[in-house]
Amino acid sequence: MDADAEPGPPGLTAEDGARAPAEFAALHGPALRASGVPERYWGRLLHKLEHEVFDAGEMFGIMQVEEVEEESEGEEAREARKKKPNPGGGGGGGGELCYKVIVTSENGLQAADPNSIFLIDHAWTCRVEHARQQLHQVPGLLHRMANLMGIEFHGELPSAEAVDLVLEEMWRFNQTYQLAHGTAEEKVPVWYIMDEFGSRIQHSDTPSFATAPFFYMPQQVAYTLLWPLRDLDTGEEVTRDFAYGEADPLIRKCMLLPWVPADMLDFSSSTPEPPDEHYQAILEENKEKLPLAISPVAYPRDHVFKVYTDIQQVLSHLRHPRFTFTQSEADADILYNFSHFKDYRRLSQERPNVLLNQFPCENLLTVKDCLASIARRAGGPEGPAWLPRTFNLRTELPQFVSYFQQRERRGQDNHWICKPWNLARSLDTHITRSLHSIIRHRESTPKVVSKYIESPVLFLREDVGPVKFDVRYVVLLRSVKPLTLFVYDVFWLRFSNRPFALDDLDDYEKHFTVMNYDPEVVLKQVHYDEFIPEFEKQYPEFPWKSVQGEIFQAFTELFQVACAKPPPLGLCDYPSSRAVYAVDLMLKWDNRPDGKRVMQPQILEVNFNPDCERACRYHPSFFNDVFSTLYLDEPGPCHVTRLV
Repeated sequence: MDADAEPGPPGLTAEDGARAPAEFAALHGPALRASGVPERYWGRLLHKLEHEVFDAGEMFGIMQVEEVEEESEGEEAREARKKKPNPGGGGGGGGELCYKVIVTSENGLQAADPNSIFLIDHAWTCRVEHARQQLHQVPGLLHRMANLMGIEFHGELPSAEAVDLVLEEMWRFNQTYQLAHGTAEEKVPVWYIMDEFGSRIQHSDTPSFATAPFFYMPQQVAYTLLWPLRDLDTGEEVTRDFAYGEADPLIRKCMLLPWVPADMLDFSSSTPEPPDEHYQAILEENKEKLPLAISPVAYPRDHVFKVYTDIQQVLSHLRHPRFTFTQSEADADILYNFSHFKDYRRLSQERPNVLLNQFPCENLLTVKDCLASIARRAGGPEGPAWLPRTFNLRTELPQFVSYFQQRERRGQDNHWICKPWNLARSLDTHITRSLHSIIRHRESTPKVVSKYIESPVLFLREDVGPVKFDVRYVVLLRSVKPLTLFVYDVFWLRFSNRPFALDDLDDYEKHFTVMNYDPEVVLKQVHYDEFIPEFEKQYPEFPWKSVQGEIFQAFTELFQVACAKPPPLGLCDYPSSRAVYAVDLMLKWDNRPDGKRVMQPQILEVNFNPDCERACRYHPSFFNDVFSTLYLDEPGPCHVTRLV
């Protein structure tokens, strides 16, 4: 019987059989098309998914090849062979095991055959932050991964050492996908390792097969699909492109570094500010429409403003007599929204008198890659002293690889923190000194990589020891032209729960300070007016007033460069805009040219519409102060300090 004419499962009518492929195409068609899976395979794919048919073994075989250096082999050929990618065993050096997947079917394999699509099972699926725990706790997982990765156990290797080896080596095997729906936590990228068959498939710049992750919704199971790009004869090798979709030779070279060593030291690591077109593209991608020029709004001195807001903290705590709430957006004088506003053009045309709580193009501050780009206006290609050296992994990968290798050659610290452009709460954020890990993280969500602060100023917690801490200030932007900027006088502190050391990089409570989203984690709180005397007691040579002066100088420079150019290269001068941002920072030890040891502020991120729960709880006048400063131009009696 012809393969594509095989009867359906018993109990189904012909109508049911016709309906199933149609439903499958409706449900999964967009994902299959996005992955480039030809439609001729869809019918058989459905059958294999429904019946869990893993028939690759009927068509393919795994060959084990021991690579032995030939005496007659030239140096160039030997080096080329050593650089051959080999995720299936020990790195591909001389005398080590290498694996190949080949076509074993006597008749070869025809790309036009609807049956020529295969399911590859996943041996291990995890989110990075859970990997170590799973290797310790899931029975048999560590042993299977070590065997799959070609990690040899010499004698009785301690479990912790074996786990470390697997965690290091897994970046040569990992693949990734991301769920499109769910909570922020559920959208964090998933990493998986294909089974022994899939993991033995080697790289080729001219691959014979394509692969793609596929999530089968009825079973809630992820597989990898494998299908041919051309006809293959018996004995031909199954290969795929490990840098699939990337045409630029330089970027491909970087992407293939986990398997093909390459020296990038001669490539410049300089990262000047991107060209104007870069910012224009961001504006278009955000679908933000810039406003028309309007005159500043002039309200009477006794005007009572109608506020429309969907932010509960504002509704609960704004008690100033000059503000009242309205449930009608159309009647409002002030729109104070939680979500980002997009169509400023229409608003400027139809309701120029309506005041807002956000600025056009403020993503230049609040999105991490943009923040790093505009900061270079203050510090040149290396960036300013108040921002950790940062690279956009999408557009500056070669520069980063060069910089990493330069630091490695000089023996400098090479700990880095890899962060998504636009996620908060430390989600999908990883600290590593593995270049391979950082290169592979680029394949999930868009990310920046920043130099991890290896010498942070620590705070001695009597119950724990010296820990990392960060500081959050709330800044109030009244206008762009002229730049008018205030900072709220109260600041907030967050602490790690374990003593700091440059080890156990996946220990969240040692390396991170955001503890207020997990009810099972201890949340250490110290009020600012308790912190200052304790800090000065621990660091008597550094009065907080002078440290804060450096912090405020960094804020001033940041907002100056953010407003230095017209939109979309800078924040838009829209007279009806006001905004509240939270700036998170740490302090690091640095040495001035004269050798003096100093505390250097390091701005970590700028947050739009920050959570002000602690501010409201301990300072009931917080939103009264914010609204008085921003909308009444009456900062005098408020707990704010003007920076510019």
